[in-house]
Amino acid sequence: MASGDHVRPAVTADVVAVREDGDGREVLLIRRGNDPFRGRWALPGGFLDALEVPEHAARRELEEETGLGWVGPLRLVGVYGEPGRDPRGWTISCAYLAAVGDADLAVRGGDDAAEAAWHRVDALPDLAFDHAVIVRDTLALLEDDPG
Repeated sequence: MASGDHVRPAVTADVVAVREDGDGREVLLIRRGNDPFRGRWALPGGFLDALEVPEHAARRELEEETGLGWVGPLRLVGVYGEPGRDPRGWTISCAYLAAVGDADLAVRGGDDAAEAAWHRVDALPDLAFDHAVIVRDTLALLEDDPG
């Protein structure tokens, strides 16, 4: 590598959409339609387009993959860039919380998501990538500061 050259990661945006369901909380997940992790559940999200702001990518991917056009606030949960989190290469994800309250929002799989569904946080399936860590961090954030 020449002096001044830098290895550049790919950048993604993921959304942890959380709703209250009388008996507890639910998280919106998509079943991946493509590799890696085809058939596994994951957070809605994906790669940023050229010059796209991460929050805009989060909203776009949420709508493309679940049909949920969320116009409410997105709250940054964290930035995840541990090497090896994505088998396709070094990928950094900006993860956002969409706290949708107790809204009964219909969702459907779209784009590269084979399916979209709400899942109780106390009975989550095995998640792709490091999405279990992101969900855990989101739930801790909600416990510490629900606003």
